[in-house]
Amino acid sequence: MQKNTLTQELKSYAIITFFLALYSVSLVGFIINSEIVGGGVNGLGTLIFYATGKAIPVGYTSLAINGILLLIALKVLGRGFGAKTVYAIFVISFFITLAQRYITEPFLDDVTLSTVIGGAMIGLCLGSIFNHGGSTGGTDIVAMIVNKYREVSPGRVILYLDIFIIGSGFIVFHFFLDKTVLEAFRILVYGFISVFVASYTIDLMVLGQQQSVQMFIFSKKHDEIADEIGTNLHRGVTLIHGKGWYTKEETEILMVVARKNEMQDVLRVVKRIDPHAFTSIGMVSGVYGKGFSQIKN
Repeated sequence: MQKNTLTQELKSYAIITFFLALYSVSLVGFIINSEIVGGGVNGLGTLIFYATGKAIPVGYTSLAINGILLLIALKVLGRGFGAKTVYAIFVISFFITLAQRYITEPFLDDVTLSTVIGGAMIGLCLGSIFNHGGSTGGTDIVAMIVNKYREVSPGRVILYLDIFIIGSGFIVFHFFLDKTVLEAFRILVYGFISVFVASYTIDLMVLGQQQSVQMFIFSKKHDEIADEIGTNLHRGVTLIHGKGWYTKEETEILMVVARKNEMQDVLRVVKRIDPHAFTSIGMVSGVYGKGFSQIKN
């Protein structure tokens, strides 16, 4: 058991490392080099990078800010941070610094495409990291600290911080880097688009992993259907006793909770055994327990 747990942890760290590297390459190649200011600590690092004439790499700023936030959080919140978060903070700073050293031009000349593709890639990477229990720290830490003392949701705190950081990009590029009002405004818009696309992709990744279906099957052949689902599809079935209000007849109802991609397999079983069965399906965003997701601490 310990060997299996160790293997799973090593695999999880390997996957997180891969997506941290892909995140860094995407951030530098699509976002930073296209002069797009995103949200979070790396967005702030991008501002400092350009405001200092590209003298301070984003990875250095990211490590410094995250390090300070981590020390504050340890004092305020206690040792509630997982090792994967601390690991990700150091590794992502290294990868971003490395990427900036070797990737000096944007991947695409079209800024709009860079914004959309970069945001999607960042969302894909962060969603995958979250699904394996990792986190990149940054504004997440600030949100948790604020939430401890104020009744403000972490999501709202992160949104406010992103608005402030991206909005600051207009000031930096217009007043300090001699961009016109229109050029600075475009940078502002591109920043918000990249954050929106990244957030949407993260939701797809995280919720998509958890999305399941809850099926209610009404059939006189409920025993055969339940045996087939339990034996061949290896899914649990709950038998619920019911009564039809119109017919006043006693009936048995099967309740099955399955992954979304298993839904068609269950429907095929039902159709093969009883083509006249009545089946209702409802989408559920998260199911926790044996055979599904585990509740994270």
